[in-house]
Amino acid sequence: MKIYTGRGDEGMTDLRDMSRVSKTSARIEAYGTVDEVNSLVGMVRPSGHDDVDEKLAAVQNHLHIIQADFANPDADDPDAPHIEADHVERLESWMDDFDDELDPLESFILPGGSDTGAKLHHARSVCRRAERRAVALASDEPVNDAAVAYLNRLSDALFVWARVVNKRDGVREESPSY
Repeated sequence: MKIYTGRGDEGMTDLRDMSRVSKTSARIEAYGTVDEVNSLVGMVRPSGHDDVDEKLAAVQNHLHIIQADFANPDADDPDAPHIEADHVERLESWMDDFDDELDPLESFILPGGSDTGAKLHHARSVCRRAERRAVALASDEPVNDAAVAYLNRLSDALFVWARVVNKRDGVREESPSY
């Protein structure tokens, strides 16, 4: 199978139902930005922390499901992959578990730290953009609400994991000065 088809040369692409849309459509922007998040998460692994890597591997699969979810204009298609509320709850549970080893936040912190911590912060900021793109899509077309909630929660989880990795790597958090 060839990777190239030439079908996108005119600026159009296929959705799951084989309908054609512009590559600049809100739907393509949403799942394309999720793809960016997935690629950034892939750059973090291996992080040097097996428990973090285990969660990130699961997250990458979930992000792939969200991409498929957003590529389907029929948000209620029972045969299509979907992120569900339990995926969101799983992220919350993981954050709760990791949060136990962190000091409480007393102020904003600057993104950065160790190489892995900085990459997780970068993934977090792109995840926020993916969420904004998903919300924009949802304002015009039907979208799986759980997928949007997952992106919101994932950005929080990436923040927690960045803090955990930085703490484990002995990197002190820095607060902004005003």
